[in-house]
Amino acid sequence: MSESGMSEDGANSFRLRVYYEDTDAAGIVYYANYLRYAERARTEIMRQLGFASSEIMARDGVALGVRRCTVDYQRPAKLDDELCVVTRVGNVGGASIDLRQTVSRDAETLVVMEIKLGCMTMDGRAARLPDAVRHAFEKLTEDEAKE
Repeated sequence: MSESGMSEDGANSFRLRVYYEDTDAAGIVYYANYLRYAERARTEIMRQLGFASSEIMARDGVALGVRRCTVDYQRPAKLDDELCVVTRVGNVGGASIDLRQTVSRDAETLVVMEIKLGCMTMDGRAARLPDAVRHAFEKLTEDEAKE
């Protein structure tokens, strides 16, 4: 069960289920797996905006990487839970994008992440975001501001 969608306010929701492989011996999601869930959600946003990561790397010679991540673990997820990762776009700069990603179960917030993505060349040097990518993310910021 993995599905993703963009809401009218510019937020993206990515749904997933917790599998046995995601948990520790007590059936609780291992803390690092939330980073994987957030990465999957970001990948799906890129796809929905029309920018598969592999295409950007091949066409523009750049990639988006996590520059900074702060995580607030509030409640644990457990085996078989249905989770939703909601991603909202904050500031979009010339070479970076700020995101807030929230993992929830039903209406209960489990984990909140503040992410800064940086654009880089394939050899790891800082680079400007491709114009089309920057404009697409700016549009999501504008949609959220209308709320």
